[in-house]
Amino acid sequence: MSNYRVQGATGEWEVVIGLEVHAQVTSNAKLFSGAATAFGAEPNTQVSLVDAAMPGMLPVPNMECIRQAVRTGMAIDAQINRWSRFDRKNYFYADLPQGYQISQLYHPLVGEGAIEISLDEKDPDAEVKRIGVERIHVEQDAGKLMHDQHPTRSYVDLNRSGVALMEIVSRPDMASPAEAGAYLRKLRAILRYVGSCDGNMEEGSMRADVNVSVRRAGEPLGTRTETKNVNSVRFVMAAIDYEVKRQIDVLEEGGTIVQETRLFDPDKGVTRSMRSKEDAHDYRYFPDPDLPPLELDEAFLDACRASLPELPDAKRKRYEGLGISAYAANVLTAEVEAARWFDALLETGTKPVAAANWVTSELFGALNRLGRSIEDSPVSPEQAAELLALVADGTLSGSLAKQVFEIMLETGDGAAKVVEDRGLKQTSDTGAIEAVIAEVIAKNPKQYEQYKGGKDALFGFFVGQTMKAMGGKANPAVVNDLLKKALA
Repeated sequence: MSNYRVQGATGEWEVVIGLEVHAQVTSNAKLFSGAATAFGAEPNTQVSLVDAAMPGMLPVPNMECIRQAVRTGMAIDAQINRWSRFDRKNYFYADLPQGYQISQLYHPLVGEGAIEISLDEKDPDAEVKRIGVERIHVEQDAGKLMHDQHPTRSYVDLNRSGVALMEIVSRPDMASPAEAGAYLRKLRAILRYVGSCDGNMEEGSMRADVNVSVRRAGEPLGTRTETKNVNSVRFVMAAIDYEVKRQIDVLEEGGTIVQETRLFDPDKGVTRSMRSKEDAHDYRYFPDPDLPPLELDEAFLDACRASLPELPDAKRKRYEGLGISAYAANVLTAEVEAARWFDALLETGTKPVAAANWVTSELFGALNRLGRSIEDSPVSPEQAAELLALVADGTLSGSLAKQVFEIMLETGDGAAKVVEDRGLKQTSDTGAIEAVIAEVIAKNPKQYEQYKGGKDALFGFFVGQTMKAMGGKANPAVVNDLLKKALA
């Protein structure tokens, strides 16, 4: 799909990228305890005895977390493993009270799947690339160290300790920063449609570890580095861009790439070394003795499958089947809230193409101007349907509809009420329009003579003057017809 190459001082280089995305599971509790998971809570107020690793506390799997991970796997058409097992990943750090993390190395809940991406969402015929997903496993998050509370001490907040994460591991199938960005956007959209993760990267509920290596065309894979916990699509692309250039510079100067973990500094746009990369054996994984294997029955899987919503690709194809352009269909399906709002508008019986054009231009433009999301839209789908119906039946012209919409945004009133209260109804009264046309021609004799002399472009001038004289309330089609007769 991508012919992306980076030109170094000694020739071209290929880029190989894989992403490990940690997505916080939407759930009523943590993975192995009943503690809450609300963002922004006071430190250490959402910690159970299990999360704090008190002696004698045993973990119990939260089946809602398991259900959400299974649904996510199904959404990317992945293998769902009916038998999976938890492992202990042993390491020692101040924010990990157990001294180990419960994860799934050897027998993950979800096996291989794929996500399709397109780099040109405006082009319906653009090539589609499948990015392989190697696995999705569930694991518990660690706590967080707080270094800004005291001049000489660090404090530990265990609110995140035990929070359920899905680790979604891609294959190294991406070959450019743009492909990685497209993959991450698509994955985020799928998670939000499914409802298994809110995708809020700013709050840390979705973050990516970025694996990057470079090589000469046709050569074996190079040594990779892993840049940890990158929390936006833009930063992922920037981290890749910097790391690729850094690795090429090192190799072209005769150096070698060290397999290591790095951090991305978004302020400076650079990565820096954090620690040498550990191999799996360094963590001394072994099966968790406190947790029996997970065994899923057919009824559970059927219920998960039945609960899946219409996913972004299917929704986009449905919209295109209604005559909506590929570009508008992509815009409308990019965020699940926008797609739900638009579906509610379609359910009113509004014509799909007119609805799509109005939502992607007028509504989205107004929301951007107001700094509001579609969930917080001052205009409901039902109110939008009323406005578009008044345009469709000739009550409102396009320009009048814009005026009515602005008033609706300010007041919250419905379109029909605004039209009635403000006297904004379009007129198709031929007698009234003919009288105004005669007046306009009489006031502009020079332009009239020029038009009669062959300057056809002046027709638009007379249309504009007539509409202006009638306060924009004349039916444009009627104005055009009557002007043609009057100017003949």
